[in-house]
Amino acid sequence: MDPIAYVLIAILAIVIIIVISNIKVVPQAHAYVIERLGAYHSTWGTGLHVKIPFADKISKKVSLKEQVVDFPPQPVITKDNVTMQIDTVIYFQITDSKLYAYGVERPLSAIENLSATTLRNIIGELELDHTLTSRDVINTKIRTILDEATDAWGIKVNRVELKNILPPREIQDAMEKQMKAERERRAKILDAEGEKRSEILVAEGHKEAAILRADAMKETKIREAEGEAEAILSVQRAYADSLRMLNEACPTDKVIALKSLETFEKVADGKATKIIVPSEIQSMAGLATSLKELVVDDKPAQ
Repeated sequence: MDPIAYVLIAILAIVIIIVISNIKVVPQAHAYVIERLGAYHSTWGTGLHVKIPFADKISKKVSLKEQVVDFPPQPVITKDNVTMQIDTVIYFQITDSKLYAYGVERPLSAIENLSATTLRNIIGELELDHTLTSRDVINTKIRTILDEATDAWGIKVNRVELKNILPPREIQDAMEKQMKAERERRAKILDAEGEKRSEILVAEGHKEAAILRADAMKETKIREAEGEAEAILSVQRAYADSLRMLNEACPTDKVIALKSLETFEKVADGKATKIIVPSEIQSMAGLATSLKELVVDDKPAQ
């Protein structure tokens, strides 16, 4: 093969390699800052791009996702001269890749220093107690100040959180004792409320039991009274039936007299203290006595 052909093939291979090496694909949620001959040229978004060999250069690859940075604890002094350590967590997002690339050197370091300075200024206006109970207020103030300052760097601060607030050891010990005393107080209150509730439940149980017993006694007496009334009613019905049957039989005077004597016998069984004898029975008794005397007198005469 002709040597010139080898040279042409080599040149073609080099051209292909150069072209391929200058084809770039920007992934989702990323941006590339492009410089041409040392000056800013453009910002590539997501997709396929080709840069001019030896003229274009990718100056910075930028992530457009929300990022989280946890800064180490910073010493701060409160208004009442208490020194404590506070570490912060910052959530931010790059909104302008060009400003982020050329706005400030080492953006994260700049945000850390700015957040530390802002934190000291805010805490210096607050006393210890207010600092411990005003996290939301402090977070909002720091976020507002940082967001305004980082606009020129193409950064938007979405949220700032105070991760830990560590007062001096002696103050921590005092706070722990206070919290322990508060827990014990709440436990005693809960125990007292539990005992009170238990006593109420017991009293309610006794009350319900007494009501049930009273209802049972009432029901028993009602049923006894109903039974007695039913018994009396049955006796009266039987007596009425006997009278009806007696009337239907058309009894003679002798039968009536005999029944009267039987009744009188039952009445005079020794249990009654007073007996009222009807006149008819008295006449019959007199008649019986007369008959007896006649019989007695008649026997001696014989």
